[in-house]
Amino acid sequence: MKTKTATVLTHSHPAQTSAALEILIAEAEQASVTLRFDVEETRKHGLRGGDGIAIDAPPSKDVDLCIVLGGDGSILRALRTYARTGVPVFAVNFGDIGFLATIEPQELHEGIRRAFDGEFELLELPAIALATPTGVERAINDVAIHRKVGERVAELAYVLDGEEVGSVRCDGLVVATPAGSTGYNLANGGPVMAWGVEGFVVSFIAPHSLTARTLVAAPADLLTIHNRSREALDVSVDGRPVCELDPGATIDARFEDQVGIIAQLPGSSFYRRLREKFGRLAR
Repeated sequence: MKTKTATVLTHSHPAQTSAALEILIAEAEQASVTLRFDVEETRKHGLRGGDGIAIDAPPSKDVDLCIVLGGDGSILRALRTYARTGVPVFAVNFGDIGFLATIEPQELHEGIRRAFDGEFELLELPAIALATPTGVERAINDVAIHRKVGERVAELAYVLDGEEVGSVRCDGLVVATPAGSTGYNLANGGPVMAWGVEGFVVSFIAPHSLTARTLVAAPADLLTIHNRSREALDVSVDGRPVCELDPGATIDARFEDQVGIIAQLPGSSFYRRLREKFGRLAR
């Protein structure tokens, strides 16, 4: 299906995406696609409204596509914005790795044309739903619970399917989706999970133990995390602080399937992304 309307999101450094944005606007004009920019994007790029450009436009579920010019942080923001709406995210990588990106900047012209022509495949991504005091927060990549800077080592216990699995002295704990398994979890020595795997991984940040091991949990298992530390711990969702976990308190997390949608070009695969993105870092 051809694209008629698209939301545009960019990262926080407009100078890095200004040339790409001009190309995007030109391609949209040729394809008769209306681009929507919210208040922040309008201000950031000094945009003026006109034919095919809607400024100060709040995010709408009635668009065909969300186009991102940015890195994984911007892509995650787009995926959370359009969680469970059916709107796919087509991302051009302007970050360091861009594991979730659809194309690289040098592919912009052809990639945007193909996006507007609907020449992409849809990949549904799960999330971790975290029950915070102010409501449910959904992590496309991961939830991180970690000690505050300067505070003593944390002690975290975790329960799966009603059974306590372990209690570990550590700097923190990460709960990651398959998409997020190549991030903080991988840095912790956790396993890489291929996209399409149902389940989530629990790994520890700097565990003070020789026996602490990462664990891949089943998708239906409810995870409960207990803070047995003397101090409150910081809780982040996809790198954003969302709340604190007080001493003696618990917090629940569960796997949710089919939350976000990535648009990827035909022939793309998780294993190709893995080779290309992390192979680039090795050079």
